[in-house]
Amino acid sequence: MATRHQARMAVVSLLYAYDLGNQSILDYSDEILEEKKIRNKQRDFALDLFKGVVEHLAPVDEAIEKHLKDWDFDRLGSIERATLRLGAYEIMFGELDSAVIINEAIEVTKAFGSEQSPKFINGVLDAIAKDK
Repeated sequence: MATRHQARMAVVSLLYAYDLGNQSILDYSDEILEEKKIRNKQRDFALDLFKGVVEHLAPVDEAIEKHLKDWDFDRLGSIERATLRLGAYEIMFGELDSAVIINEAIEVTKAFGSEQSPKFINGVLDAIAKDK
């Protein structure tokens, strides 16, 4: 059985594809999650996160942009943008403690992002959490 961490990793992959212009990824999300063995409650969790980010993209992106220092939102790497979107969404609209969400985002970034990404993700999400 998949963990919530694995579900979040899958959501970042879906958001990455969505960000690259594959707007129809939602139509295939069930198959993609099945391929990654994300099933049952974790599948529902992943789909809720993915759909939630997409539905609240404008306020999520606005919160991220507000806390980017010396960075242009459009210059962010797609993985970093996807991870920030997921983390910001969970902080803004979820029920988990911000520290847990930030830690999860850092772990996802370590798997997908560059060496400097975890520190960057931590800083932006921490600033969003303080605004909450």
